[in-house]
Amino acid sequence: MDQARYWVVTASQDHAEYGKNWGIVQACHGKVAPLKRMKPGDGVTIYSPKDQFANGAPLQAFTAIGRIDDMEPYQVEMSADFVAWRRGVLWQREAQVLPIRPLLQTLEFTKGLSSWGMVFRYGLFQITRADFSCIARAMLPTKLHNGTAQSHIG
Repeated sequence: MDQARYWVVTASQDHAEYGKNWGIVQACHGKVAPLKRMKPGDGVTIYSPKDQFANGAPLQAFTAIGRIDDMEPYQVEMSADFVAWRRGVLWQREAQVLPIRPLLQTLEFTKGLSSWGMVFRYGLFQITRADFSCIARAMLPTKLHNGTAQSHIG
């Protein structure tokens, strides 16, 4: 039985890139509670509504995908007045940016919603395995193993 859960974190593409480079994820402006809900082996993808945090252009795409590693959440001092919580992630480096619009009527969490973007305003939310697998198949190139195509993560 699959015990893993699957998550979407909302972050700008530039912040997603920082996270991929550092092997971490931050959620909900550095709060710890959302990160504690994640467990080792859980799948996580980042949805980026825009390309940059400050004055960014609209992007509306999934920009990173990976699995939570076995480290517990930890704090990092980002400035004199801001300490953020982070969690380690094993990111799939070969993942490709995936625009969400072609998937809006496929993904359970957006299907049939005219205001589909509202769900991302929470900063972190859980999705089904089927939705995570759909996103993973579209973001990740497949490799041939013994004549069968397999995704790296889904």
